Amino acid sequence: MTTNTGSARYEGLGKSGKGHVSTGSGALSEQPYGFATRFEDEPGTNPEELIAAAHASCFTMALSFALAKAGFEDGTIETEAKVKLEKDGDGFAVTRSDLVTKASVPGIDEAVFHRIANEAKTGCPISKLLKAEITLDASLTN
Repeated sequence: MTTNTGSARYEGLGKSGKGHVSTGSGALSEQPYGFATRFEDEPGTNPEELIAAAHASCFTMALSFALAKAGFEDGTIETEAKVKLEKDGDGFAVTRSDLVTKASVPGIDEAVFHRIANEAKTGCPISKLLKAEITLDASLTN
């Protein structure tokens, strides 16, 4: 069992406010975020980008372990997650996370790969956390 931490500070309110986000490990330290980084492409990060990175990395690791458990010994997996933020009444909601993964796994059958990838999508802890629709487009590059 592990517990990881993240923290955020926001100075000012609304659109004019500026925030900073950090992780307990120090991988992110005082990274800027705010309205402009979320909606106007200003340099910095935003919550949806952090969720996308978390989902992509969690799924990729889950797929790696599932492939190893299935007896495959070598390979490369690359995943991009696209997290969608949409208007929801007076606010916003994260409505989906689209995973696109490309893998090279010597000796794997396409159907077996897709079965294992879909099981990893469902089983990864971040997938379990998210209440949004999660899609997966998986392809082998062998």
